Amino acid sequence: MADFKRGIKAGVATAGIYLAISAILGVIYYFFSIVPHFFLHGTGLTLFTWEALMYPSFVITLILTNIVPYIVRGIIFGVVFAALYNFLPGTNSIVKGVVLSSFLWIVAVIQVIYTTPGWAWHADGISGSGTYYSGMISLSSVWPALAGIISTLVFGTLVGAIWNRLKAKKVTEERKGRPVLLVSFILGGLMWALSAIGFAIGVVIRGAPLIEPGPFWWYGVLYVSVVFLGLPGWVLAFAAWRETKRGESGFKWGMCGGVIMALTGLMLLPGILAIIGGVFSGRKPVGEPGAAAIGQ
Repeated sequence: MADFKRGIKAGVATAGIYLAISAILGVIYYFFSIVPHFFLHGTGLTLFTWEALMYPSFVITLILTNIVPYIVRGIIFGVVFAALYNFLPGTNSIVKGVVLSSFLWIVAVIQVIYTTPGWAWHADGISGSGTYYSGMISLSSVWPALAGIISTLVFGTLVGAIWNRLKAKKVTEERKGRPVLLVSFILGGLMWALSAIGFAIGVVIRGAPLIEPGPFWWYGVLYVSVVFLGLPGWVLAFAAWRETKRGESGFKWGMCGGVIMALTGLMLLPGILAIIGGVFSGRKPVGEPGAAAIGQ
């Protein structure tokens, strides 16, 4: 089994470092105002003044919009890092961390493009940007995107370095791709459950329309697709994981479930992980005899 505990510790520790950097930059900005706005926006860090900490509402907002998301992001990154560790290219953990952070940044860019009908849009003062996985993706300026890339690479480097310092535990042999499918199943289930709860509250209980007309119509289409298509994709990913748990290949179920989840856009990451897990699970374990050898 993959060393998920080690990955979670590395991811949460990195998130803590980022939060400390946020506080330090807040002090610098408050006293000197020399921190560029585009860098802070690109890294997803939020500045604050010490007077603001006197207001309970601000403290609650700071916790909900910064501390909790970064911890969750660190957990997701650490879990994915542990699941993909043996498949990531690189000779050491730091290189593997950078490779994974770059991969997740690319996935985030694809997701933003897919879920946003156009690169630059503005509606009621809201610009098109979002925070995903390991960095801030902004659609309105090049500088925040560049700062997000730097932030992403630093995040991967820190996770790899902290991973090296943590004690490894003995992992058991299992079908290749099984941990990846397990992570896909868990992430996909969480994403679908949150969407289904929102759908039940907004559409079923309050009677809101399925798709609101306006600049967010495409996002509404994808949101509805998560509710109705995400579930069968998640079930197929679960079936693929069950196959690997029995020592068999989960290639077909993983590929089908991954493609369905990826098509929803909002479940792109668990969909890609299901595809990766399905592909690797199709490979024969080391030492497993081939058909020709069995025939002899």
